[in-house]
Amino acid sequence: MASSNKFGLIAGNGKFPFLVLEAARSQGIDMVVAAIKEETFPEIEQHAKTVHWISLGQLGKLIKTFKSEGVNRAIMAGQVKHKQIFSSIVPDFKMIQLLASLATKNTDSLIGGVAKMLEDEGIHLMDSTSFLRPLLPDPGVLTCREPTLEEKGDLDYGYKIARELGRLDLGQSVVVCEGACVALEAMEGTDAIMERAASLVNGKPLRVVKLAKPNQDLRFDVPVIGPATVRLMSRLKVSALAIEARKTLMIDREELIGEANAAGVVIVAVE
Repeated sequence: MASSNKFGLIAGNGKFPFLVLEAARSQGIDMVVAAIKEETFPEIEQHAKTVHWISLGQLGKLIKTFKSEGVNRAIMAGQVKHKQIFSSIVPDFKMIQLLASLATKNTDSLIGGVAKMLEDEGIHLMDSTSFLRPLLPDPGVLTCREPTLEEKGDLDYGYKIARELGRLDLGQSVVVCEGACVALEAMEGTDAIMERAASLVNGKPLRVVKLAKPNQDLRFDVPVIGPATVRLMSRLKVSALAIEARKTLMIDREELIGEANAAGVVIVAVE
């Protein structure tokens, strides 16, 4: 019989799953990990007592694994690249059922469908930031330097576009340069659109806005930035970044802010 408080973690890539495991352990909770073969860092084995490796298309195996472990609450943490649905993954029967039931295959409908299947099997999907509230920033300028008037103008413009982009459930990020929208995110992710934008502007400074969607479901889709984000911004001449206050996970926050200050990059948390 399942414990009333047995937690599972569906782990994607990046450091997010490790932070969840660490925060849960600090509260005396050992999570059963379902690690996605195509995404999860192999080091996850050293951070959890129980790890099951599952391919991206194996929804039936995921459900069976959690039920056999007595898991009735689960968290999704870490990116699973949306483009993976067009890769060579082989869906099992449960995943085929899910894909066939969806009118659109955007992020919300795909993961929402997974969440519903889990719920139907008695596994409640929780907010992915449940154990990580201190890592979500309050509104305000997070770096030493304030944005210049030009940067603020670009960020304000990008904010309006990013809000509309999120409303359409297409992506989270927008890149602006000198009052012009240079790139919009679809499936490729924030890093890829910054690279693409930089290739178009001939060395001019870029500004990036990365917002949660208006009805962001934090059970499975929380915006994330980390030190690697700032290093890439510095290389690509991105001078300012606006993120969503209380809805953006800042990985290694002190290191992130330190690198931003050293590079002269502004980071602002907006509401």
